[in-house]
Amino acid sequence: MIWKINNRWTKRQTGNEFERIAEQFLLEKGLQLIQRNFSCKLGELDLIMQEGETLVFIEVRYRKSSAFGGSEASVSATKQKRLIRTAQLYLQQKHGNRPPMCRFDVIAISGDNTNWIKNAFYAN
Repeated sequence: MIWKINNRWTKRQTGNEFERIAEQFLLEKGLQLIQRNFSCKLGELDLIMQEGETLVFIEVRYRKSSAFGGSEASVSATKQKRLIRTAQLYLQQKHGNRPPMCRFDVIAISGDNTNWIKNAFYAN
C-alpha cells in the first residue's frame, strides 16, 4: 500500500508508483528486470533491464500534463550526464572490463500517455 499524506502522495511515493507502471509496461514488451533503483553518490538509475543482449538503463519521468514540454523535455543535459556517470559506475562494479552493449531509454508518462523513447541519448 502506498501511504498518502493529506490524501496526496509524496514526491518519492509518486516516483515509485510510476516506476512500477513503467516496469510493468516494459516487462509486457519483453524486457527482463535486472535491478530497480541503483543508487550511489553520483545519482540513481530508475530501472536496469535487459533486451536481448543489450543492457538498458531506463529513466522514468512523469508529469501531470504536457505543459512546459512534458516529461520528455525534463531529461536535461545535466540529468543525462548524471545518468551516464552513474551507469558507468554500475557497469564497472557489475561487469568490470567487459561491459555489455548498453543504451539509455526514457519512459515518459504524461497524463494517460506512456511514451517509450529508445536510445533517448548517448554516452560520449
